[in-house]
Amino acid sequence: MPAQPSPTAEGIAVPGSTPDAHVGTPTGTEGSSTEPAEHQHAGTDHGDTADDGPGHAGTSHNDTLDDAPGHADHNRHAHQGQAQADTDGGVPNAAGADDTQEPRTPEEAGTDDDAEPAADAAPPPPVDPEQALAAVGWELDPRTLREQAPDPAQLRVIRDGLTAKLDTTLDNRSRARLLSLRAVASRILGDLDDALGDARLAVTYAEATGEFRRTALARARLAEALRWRGDHAEADRLFAEANSPELPDRLRALLHEHAGRCCYDQGRLTEACLHFERALDLRHGEDAQLNARVEVALDAVAERAAADGFGPPPRRPEEVLGTPRPPVATFDEEQQLWGYADADGEMVIAHRYAEAQPFHEGLAWVRRPEASRWALIDTSGAALIEANNGYRSVVAFSEGLSWVSMDGKGRWMAVDRMNIVKIPPGYEEARPFRNGLAAVRQNGGWGAVDLTGEVVVPTRYHRLGTPLADGREVDGFTADGLAVVELAGRRGVVDRAGRVVVTPAYPTVVVHPVAFLVATESGRWGALDRRGEPLIDPVHPGRAAVVAEIDRLLADASPVL
Repeated sequence: MPAQPSPTAEGIAVPGSTPDAHVGTPTGTEGSSTEPAEHQHAGTDHGDTADDGPGHAGTSHNDTLDDAPGHADHNRHAHQGQAQADTDGGVPNAAGADDTQEPRTPEEAGTDDDAEPAADAAPPPPVDPEQALAAVGWELDPRTLREQAPDPAQLRVIRDGLTAKLDTTLDNRSRARLLSLRAVASRILGDLDDALGDARLAVTYAEATGEFRRTALARARLAEALRWRGDHAEADRLFAEANSPELPDRLRALLHEHAGRCCYDQGRLTEACLHFERALDLRHGEDAQLNARVEVALDAVAERAAADGFGPPPRRPEEVLGTPRPPVATFDEEQQLWGYADADGEMVIAHRYAEAQPFHEGLAWVRRPEASRWALIDTSGAALIEANNGYRSVVAFSEGLSWVSMDGKGRWMAVDRMNIVKIPPGYEEARPFRNGLAAVRQNGGWGAVDLTGEVVVPTRYHRLGTPLADGREVDGFTADGLAVVELAGRRGVVDRAGRVVVTPAYPTVVVHPVAFLVATESGRWGALDRRGEPLIDPVHPGRAAVVAEIDRLLADASPVL
């Protein structure tokens, strides 16, 4: 859920120290979310961070997020004890680093006789509650795997400070952040009703921003509030919903760790171990703080398993998400026909189709042997759209709509499950909706439309498809609303509003969770931030080296969820 670079308390990063067997390292609240953030001018309110992405190396930021690339020196300062406040994942910056004065020499300070009385000295500036929360060293209980505050009275003061900031904050981003952080403080203080109320409201504000990471973090914090209350089913679902492959590995590892703790609470110890293992794999064993916390968790698992066993077998994703597993298309060799079977292999829809597409959103397109047109059925086999409507070509339902063509060659239009035309015919090609947008081709050019049919990206590009840093390719827009487009053999990036973020000027562009990886004509790789500005010079022989450098630039903080 969240936004971009800046040190604010929203993702709260903390000084990096190695935990012992009973202590989780000081952590932040949201910094490690790796939310990209917009560049902020010095003096900007810590609460107002954007979500545009990593900042320029060497640039000072007031509101940076822990997980976006930033100035390497700032990261070092953070490790040397500077509490780092973070909002949603942008460029890291040591909190207060720009305001710290260098020690003065005796000559500069004057003699003792010249010194002003201590009583007249200017008081230190008040500590921002977000930054104060970032600096808390949470203790991890080795049996409950819950964070504990070393000084509850101090945490109450911090919570009061967050409340004061909320009283003067109106924008959705800041309210989502502050409510989410206050929920963390209340939860650890044991005020679970207050924590739950704040966490639910934070999710509402985060979703209103439309920002992917901000929403993911808010949901994860809500999941932790639910976990502490014993509402494990909803907590499991929220952790699963939040943990998208499009998030940075650092944040995904954290989500797996907390999902594992939730499974531990339920006695699902095998499933918990799978989450802990995945968390370690995502960080390649290089995150000392995570390693230490997981070690504490595995010790707790071992002790509990020795007494009570490992519990039930791991669940399938559909079980965790609470979504029924759809029937699966099954082919009968003797009849040469398709039908559908349930999860146990029992036939639920008889073999009667010459062609059968997979179910999506509880719907599947099928064609009978005697028909040349497609029909739409639900999971019971009942027809919602009959073959006599004349659709020769169809695309699976996504986000409530399906693209269909009467001639099978073009003039694609979008219909809903009741066969009501939502987007009139007129497209030569159309791809399934994803994150509210669908790539379409018209007059030879690719663009995108929204669910109402409005053209949001002009159909002027020669290609629209989005390679991701993990090797996958998205057939459209990412969850952050970004797509790679090609024009005259050069690639760039557009957002969901059709704005050009990166001018098509590169042979290759790959979307990274907090940056854009770009290649030059000579085959050298570098990176741009989420504003399209240079971040890493194109000097690397491969993109893996660029990803490694981005990871080094990320603030090494682990947010508390």
